[in-house]
Amino acid sequence: MLKQSLWFTLLLAATAVSWAGEGRNVIHTNANDVQPLLPGMPAPAFTARTVEDEPFEFDPGAMEKPVVMTFFRGGWCPYCNMHLAEMRKGEAELKAMGFDVWFVSMDQPSQLVSSLEDPEIGYTMLSDSKAEATRAFGIAFRVDDETVSRYQGYGIDLEAASGETHHALPVPATFIIGQDGVINFTYANPSYTVRLHPDILLAAARAYVADADKRLKR
Repeated sequence: MLKQSLWFTLLLAATAVSWAGEGRNVIHTNANDVQPLLPGMPAPAFTARTVEDEPFEFDPGAMEKPVVMTFFRGGWCPYCNMHLAEMRKGEAELKAMGFDVWFVSMDQPSQLVSSLEDPEIGYTMLSDSKAEATRAFGIAFRVDDETVSRYQGYGIDLEAASGETHHALPVPATFIIGQDGVINFTYANPSYTVRLHPDILLAAARAYVADADKRLKR
């Protein structure tokens, strides 16, 4: 009886782990339900599209540089535009430290830059219109029908922006991915009005460069 009970407990635990792993990359029904990948976890491979509508393959096993990857909702979002403008304060220093700096949104390639308030922003922009990367990083959620209708009243058409009917968006998030393909820093907030401050990102980037997370290793 004890062996049977122990086996059942282990089965439940294994099943729970399996469910948690499978649930991370779904399109969640609410922004509060997302499960962002955490520091120490391997970054997932994914395919996105460039502004020129060319495939962009991200392989965490073959990185030449560490990457700062920021997911934002789209060029139609005023908070995203303000955040992109604010991130200019840190971009030069991040690149000087050896980072690639990428911005990923659900906008289709033709909308990536043209929809921005500042189309000359000059960032490396990637389209994740099919939500592959957004799901893989555990930050995808579906906008409810009421909100979709309200957005349409504001002149925001999510389907026109993405070219898809999934009504999915990312929780705004930033990840630092080390050159070893492992996530070193994660920031995600289900409130789209709250964004990572450039000073905090720069502090995290400097800590990565200084190997601060390895300070206890002997």
